[in-house]
Amino acid sequence: MQAQTIFSSPLPNHFPPESRIWIYQSNRELSSRETDSIKAKLEEYTSEWKAHGKAVNGFATVIFNRFILIMADESQHQVSGCSIDGSVRLLKAFEKEMDIRLFDRHVLCFCEDIGENIQDLEMSELETALQTKKITPETLYFNNTVQSKQEFEEKWIIPLNESWLSRFI
Repeated sequence: MQAQTIFSSPLPNHFPPESRIWIYQSNRELSSRETDSIKAKLEEYTSEWKAHGKAVNGFATVIFNRFILIMADESQHQVSGCSIDGSVRLLKAFEKEMDIRLFDRHVLCFCEDIGENIQDLEMSELETALQTKKITPETLYFNNTVQSKQEFEEKWIIPLNESWLSRFI
């Protein structure tokens, strides 16, 4: 099953495939109001994004009212640690303002159909979920470890058995 081929990428075409990506997963679905607020603040942030005083060609969005994606085209110059720290501060402010968690890497997200009925699962519950068939090797997994635009478009939503989690199956 190639899940990614039926997922329409929300990323701008003019960014090169090697553009760097960060994905932050909310511990709950965001309301429309929250999503709109986050998108507006992300747009403001990326329009003013700088690394060592030079403008960063950036893009950010919210996908499925659950995932915050930030992307930087590093073809002109690399994003610096300080500029990445700025985005982290913004995300921490979202956490505080909206009572959400964006940095919990022990929570996995799955769905049966692209973006529909997204379910959370604690990493520690993976084995039990597989044994009880709550999820199967074919269940779609949101692979938030992708690091480039190309990886996002090809490997973000994939069957569990094609992900790094396959070793637990």
